[in-house]
Amino acid sequence: KEEEEKPRETESEYESGPSPHPQPMRRKNLEFEPLSTTALILEDRPPNLPAKSEEESQRHRQEYSEMVAGAKRREMKEAQKKKRQMKERYRQEENIANSMVIWNTEILRNTRRVRDLWWQGVPPSIRGKVWSLAIGNELNITPELYTIFLSRAKEKWKSFSETSSVNENEECGVSLADRESSLDLIKLDISRTFPSLYIFQKGGPYHDLLHSVLGAYTCYRPDVGYVQGMSFIAAVLILNLEEADAFIAFANLLNKPCQMAFFRVDHDLMLKYFAAFEVFFEENLPKLFQHFQNNSLTPDFYLIDWIFTLYSKSLPLDVACRVWDVFCRDGEEALFRTGLGILRLYQDVLLQMDFIHSAQFLSRLPENTPAHALFSCIANTQMISNNRRWNQVFSALMKDGLKETDKSSSSSNNSPALRS
Repeated sequence: KEEEEKPRETESEYESGPSPHPQPMRRKNLEFEPLSTTALILEDRPPNLPAKSEEESQRHRQEYSEMVAGAKRREMKEAQKKKRQMKERYRQEENIANSMVIWNTEILRNTRRVRDLWWQGVPPSIRGKVWSLAIGNELNITPELYTIFLSRAKEKWKSFSETSSVNENEECGVSLADRESSLDLIKLDISRTFPSLYIFQKGGPYHDLLHSVLGAYTCYRPDVGYVQGMSFIAAVLILNLEEADAFIAFANLLNKPCQMAFFRVDHDLMLKYFAAFEVFFEENLPKLFQHFQNNSLTPDFYLIDWIFTLYSKSLPLDVACRVWDVFCRDGEEALFRTGLGILRLYQDVLLQMDFIHSAQFLSRLPENTPAHALFSCIANTQMISNNRRWNQVFSALMKDGLKETDKSSSSSNNSPALRS
């Protein structure tokens, strides 16, 4: 009987909802809203257990008050944190608005001054930031994405070392989808990257960093893989940017139309670039152009290496960085204008050389190429032909289609056909 009556006493002490689904029960005389399960500390013990003493009840009430106060403090901290975040967001928006005013009133209205400063060379301390902003991030690559592909590259390297997959790939052939096997080729090329600096070679401070950026890219773009010359571009970026930022700039830079055409070895598109280059070559340096024509020295003998490495292999590093400054400002036109500047600088020497010596000279330029003289020659190179700029000439060649490509490939030294 006593056992049957106890549940009735409990039912009279607690209220339960009329819902068929059991609802949390609440004391009738509870004058506060329980905070999750923390309010259970205020409940009396079941009748079959000893009742709480006054001291224990007082202690439990104190503990509950401390719990509630702690929860309120956490809520206040969270609210303050959100307030600070909103304040920081407003501050950033205000800075952007102020910067926009400065750009509109001071910079964009004084474009000539900005271009002149850019031509003189971006200060090394901000060069990486300027390049990163100029190159952009159309691919929307994040540092987290870089981490993912770097992990994948490390797994590939581990797999290659365990299975000797490079030898297997050479024996059975590698499909386009398996271009990630070029990961192992990176090791061979890194040692040749800026050897005089001794920082990218085995044991150097930037060896592993360069290895990581190139490896991550080959996994990010297995359709391109690793191509000789990429290491120089990545190395220049690493010298000016943090690791993840260097990868982001590297991937976006190689995604530009000109770089993608050369690194994917798109012969038809490369011929279009060579043809456009020859248009301005004849326009600016007719005597040297004719000399090259007579010796059958076509642009592919020297331009490919220059474009592949963005001149970072052919020119002194400080001079190459200034070329990059102009490239980031003017786009692909600057690369071919720089090539014409080099030919102008060494025109007198090249006119005295035959085919073999000219090709050798252009593939290994003098190490002491003077920056001032070179940029003076680049500045004197006009990228206008028949009132058409580089992009207009190149677009016209693209529109010529297969007919123009056939003429270009059938006769590499038939310049009038290329320039028609």
